[in-house]
Amino acid sequence: MRDQARVVVIGGGIAGCSALYHLTREGWSDVMLIERDELTSGTTWHSAAQVTNFGMNQTMIGLKSHSIRLYQELRDDPDYPVGYNYGDGGIRLANTQAQMDGYRHFASVAAGMGVDLEVIDADECARRHPLISTDNLLGGLWDPTDGHIDPAQLCQALARRARLAGAEVNRHTPVTGLTQHADNTWTVHTEKGDVRCEIVVNAGGYRCNEIGAMMGVSHPVASMEHQYFLTEDIPAIAEVGHRIPLLRCPISDYYSRQEKGGLLLGFYEQDCRPWGMDGIDPKFSNDLCPDDLDRITDVLEGAFARMPALMETGIRSVVNGPITYTIDGAPLVGPVPGKRNAFCIIGLRAGLGEGGGHGWLLAQQIVHGEAQYDTWVIDPRRFTGHASVELTSLKAIEDYRNEFRFHFPHEHRPAGRPMKTTPLTPVLVGEGAHMGTVNGWERIDYIKPSQEFEETLGFRFSEVDAIVGEEVNAVATAVGLTEVSGFNRFELTGMDVHNFLDRMICGTVTKRPGRVGLGYLLNRHGMLKAEATIANIPASDRGGDRVWYGSAAASEFHDMDWLRSHLGEDEDVSIRSLTNAQTILVLAGPKAREVLSQAARGDWSREAFPWLSVREAHIGIAPATVLSVSFSGELAYEIHVPNEGLYAAYLALRRAGEPHGLKLIGSRAVESMRLEKGYLHWKADILTEFDPFETGLDRFVKINKATFVGKDALLQRMEAGPTRRLVTLAINSDDAPALGGASVRVDGRIIGTVTSGGWGYRTNLNLAYAFLEPDFAVPGRETTVDIIGERVSARVIESGPYDPDLARVRA
Repeated sequence: MRDQARVVVIGGGIAGCSALYHLTREGWSDVMLIERDELTSGTTWHSAAQVTNFGMNQTMIGLKSHSIRLYQELRDDPDYPVGYNYGDGGIRLANTQAQMDGYRHFASVAAGMGVDLEVIDADECARRHPLISTDNLLGGLWDPTDGHIDPAQLCQALARRARLAGAEVNRHTPVTGLTQHADNTWTVHTEKGDVRCEIVVNAGGYRCNEIGAMMGVSHPVASMEHQYFLTEDIPAIAEVGHRIPLLRCPISDYYSRQEKGGLLLGFYEQDCRPWGMDGIDPKFSNDLCPDDLDRITDVLEGAFARMPALMETGIRSVVNGPITYTIDGAPLVGPVPGKRNAFCIIGLRAGLGEGGGHGWLLAQQIVHGEAQYDTWVIDPRRFTGHASVELTSLKAIEDYRNEFRFHFPHEHRPAGRPMKTTPLTPVLVGEGAHMGTVNGWERIDYIKPSQEFEETLGFRFSEVDAIVGEEVNAVATAVGLTEVSGFNRFELTGMDVHNFLDRMICGTVTKRPGRVGLGYLLNRHGMLKAEATIANIPASDRGGDRVWYGSAAASEFHDMDWLRSHLGEDEDVSIRSLTNAQTILVLAGPKAREVLSQAARGDWSREAFPWLSVREAHIGIAPATVLSVSFSGELAYEIHVPNEGLYAAYLALRRAGEPHGLKLIGSRAVESMRLEKGYLHWKADILTEFDPFETGLDRFVKINKATFVGKDALLQRMEAGPTRRLVTLAINSDDAPALGGASVRVDGRIIGTVTSGGWGYRTNLNLAYAFLEPDFAVPGRETTVDIIGERVSARVIESGPYDPDLARVRA
């Protein structure tokens, strides 16, 4: 074993082997894999190894498509062919109209990535899979590429190719410790000696937290016992005359695929069981958990009803082994939060099917700093300090029980809630607030008309939209109040703060005391990395001159890593997070100034406190920092309050607002209003796949600045011209909104993709943002948008159709 390498990957399952192989494909040959036992001796060896193209967002579809292409290439390798049953086809069943609507939407999402999925009715499901009954069935989603692969052969093939490219693979080499040095390099300690490396990758599967503990971190990954069994031969399969498709059934919580002359049946029972919560036996390798078929009885009965032939066959063998989950079910692939030169590729519950793509995107991040897709949906930093293994276990149980039931728009499932609350949370719930979650924080979604009210979840407009419309009207005509919990807030101090921010932000950085500005940070490829509100707070009895950096609630770890990684050793800049210490109350509407003036001493007139100002004050008796900024397009104030004074500030605003008709509002109303104003959401509309000019943020770029991160790359992109442009679409439908990922077409050809959408109540427009090919990104251009299976006419309009001159914001 060598004693040094550029990258050391720890773990020899599909995650580690894929990462190693793809690092060599990106041109790095000085790479090493270390495995405590044999390759594939963890979850990989007992995986059902299904390989599908289905995904609920474009990044997941893209990485799955890469996996399929790679696996086909490995299958056809004459020197080391891998067993891969490609193209058996697969059906996801549905017995409700809402599920069918979802499948229609996901088929459009897939089409934008060049993947053809087909929505079929119940009779067609039975025609393609002759073993199933159509009782209680509406239809399904057909994936013609569905299949399965041999797990051991796949990993050996990837490791073999990596070795041929110069990589080293060390088996039977347990890692015993990790040491990070002052220069951020690492020493990997093993039972066979130490390896010094620049970068370490945690690919430890269900042992990922043992490796994490060696780094001083804990990953939100938990394991669940998962059972499947193999049947004896089934005569009906032989009678079909061809391999039968894979089946995934949210109605009865099971899946099946052909295995020789019988079936492999896997179960997601409600009486499921976490595994390894109190530690994992060091000897558990190439091992399984004890069988427990009693707990799958209810699921098995559903499978018998759907596939009657099962009642006439026996069980050949049973497999019960651990599989890993994260809080939201998606894996953790990317930088380890708070660590330099440390990455992970863990929590891969569908590891074999997706692993080729996960390793591909991880290798791009390690070598180039970014991947070709925006990888936020799998970024380990999308969870912050609340992400414990205990919370993950609760969410894993919930996800396991709903394995094939996708999340509906606006669906917030109950497990692990409430996780993060403010002093106002029970007060707001008592006043009728329906709460959603943002990065674990409870946040108002809308105000229910009664405590018994329940929304009908689906992909179409619902009974909640009338409620949201009333909230928007209150803001437009009088004044609304809402709480924004979990907003990311850093306090920057030091002599070099503004010079540092000037280097990080591609536009003008406001330096005047008491003023607020908006800025965008780029990566070294000239693409959008982050969005930040910069507020210059003058010295007071609360502290010296300081700058607040505010960004999206989920961006705390992401932005902190980015800022700290660019701090020079000689720069006098300190960064402190205030995210969990303060909460925002937003006051918005034409009467907001009157309410604020009655709740707080001082002159709050337009002349004394104009738009884009910041001031320290007291709201009633509660200290607060007030920013004159708006995400609604109305006169508005962000009131940042330390949590210990939040309830007092809230009561003061409610009392002051009562004569002015103040109404509580939720985030759905704010979402509607920001769409009408052309305001963007980070990681919905602001993506690393596009630069600021493509995203319509030209006014925030000062290209003649001496320098900023990403400037050289941005200049090259400007010379090459845009690949896409973000536009606003007005959609000719009052039945359903356009949701993220939906395809935009001209004459049937896909020319772009929706990023976000919803109803604009002040403009009475069904609005969407979409990235389109530049030739079509022209106001007045007619298009169609895929909305739950229908191609609905739409027109490109000017961005921000509500109050385009900003008169109401500046009022």
